[in-house]
Amino acid sequence: MTLVAGVDTSTQACKVVVRDADTGELVRSGRASHPAGTEVSPRAWEEAFRTAAAEAGGLDDVEALSVGGQQHGMVCLDAGGEVVRDALLWNDVRSAPAAADLIRELGDGDQAAGRQAWADAVGVVPVASFTATKLRWLADAEPANADRTAAVCLPHDWLTWRLSADRDLGSLVTDRGDASGTAYWSARTGEYRFDLLELAMRGRRPAVPRVAGPAERVGALAGGRTVLGPGTGDNAAAALGLAARPGDVVVSIGTSGVVSAVTPTAVADVTGTVAGFADATGNHLPLVATMNAARVLDAAAALLGVDHATLSDLALSAPSGADGLVLVPYLEGERTPNLPNATGSVHGLTLRSSTPAHWARAAVEGLLCGLADGIEAVVAQGVTVERVLLIGGAARSPAVQQLAPGIFGRPVLVPPPGEYVADGAARQAAWVLSGADAAPEWAQPGLQEFDAAPATHVRERYAEVRGRTDGQ
Repeated sequence: MTLVAGVDTSTQACKVVVRDADTGELVRSGRASHPAGTEVSPRAWEEAFRTAAAEAGGLDDVEALSVGGQQHGMVCLDAGGEVVRDALLWNDVRSAPAAADLIRELGDGDQAAGRQAWADAVGVVPVASFTATKLRWLADAEPANADRTAAVCLPHDWLTWRLSADRDLGSLVTDRGDASGTAYWSARTGEYRFDLLELAMRGRRPAVPRVAGPAERVGALAGGRTVLGPGTGDNAAAALGLAARPGDVVVSIGTSGVVSAVTPTAVADVTGTVAGFADATGNHLPLVATMNAARVLDAAAALLGVDHATLSDLALSAPSGADGLVLVPYLEGERTPNLPNATGSVHGLTLRSSTPAHWARAAVEGLLCGLADGIEAVVAQGVTVERVLLIGGAARSPAVQQLAPGIFGRPVLVPPPGEYVADGAARQAAWVLSGADAAPEWAQPGLQEFDAAPATHVRERYAEVRGRTDGQ
């Protein structure tokens, strides 16, 4: 049996899966937690990987490995390859003013022109999450650290580099999926926009990783013969792990909420709602991300003093629309819409709706309405939607599974719980090892289908309330 490994270095933890390269069968796995917070030492990711790999039985018998990772994070390295400062993660919003500045500057002072210019250049409009905005924050807030920065890379790039036998800065490598979330690489042209990198860094031009092909061998593990694949961003890895195809929309409800669609056509949304990302196969992955996802349910459960199973039962016991109670769940600010300083809002509270069941229902419906808006935004860009695949920790909730089809207005397919980012990285590793033209056709996970009548009244009420909230 030939074995390959996939790594998911996510916001909250590192997961390692070891699979049969030919069939995709899971052989063993391991996990280790990452520190909490939005600013983390990259060394913690490496330590977590070592722990997770050991828990997975080690990698001595693994022929190839790829890393999937949280997108956008800013990892700055000096000329000697040392980390300049702790990495800013995607959900660190201190760079929100920098995003507005970059839009205005590229538009010669005009925000609308700036949004158009960014969309035309790289298929995205800057928000606090993207690497370019974090680099502008660094240049303004910590100019000495900006001066020390000889190279900048992303979390998955850094971990791949640390695992490699070659530690020269020139060996830093990334892929299309992750590079497209920097805001200085274009998924449409396949090229870096160094002028935008320099704009972000106020004239500085650090080195950036080479963008490898989807199945390119980029090195080997230090001290071993294990082949390294290029890896990719977490959303592209999840799509690969699910064997998502054109026409599929993947809705992931984890730390962040993500709507991503596989399509052969590049997308450039001037509003910035849909990011024109690439996937890990050569297609494109237009994507909408929210900052508030599974933790909305965590917060609701904590407020009510119940576990998640009880929260789900309560939500399903309340009427559709929660008798007008609406939660707009901007509990950590929000990325889509771009309201980094927003807070959550509750509307329509009455004596009738002042029950735990109503609150639970409003939490689930509010979470799903934000994701439904994301699906419609992708459709508005001309992307065909044939199937909705629902994954992530919160996808295990019966309330989420049963309410999603009505709120999304489409049947929903739920695969069994799994580590789809790590699985996608493992599938890429098998692809790299095979040298084939396409990723191996591993058996797809069984899909459970859920359907319901469209809950248009829930979407309409949420849209009415959100319209007031988005102006804050």
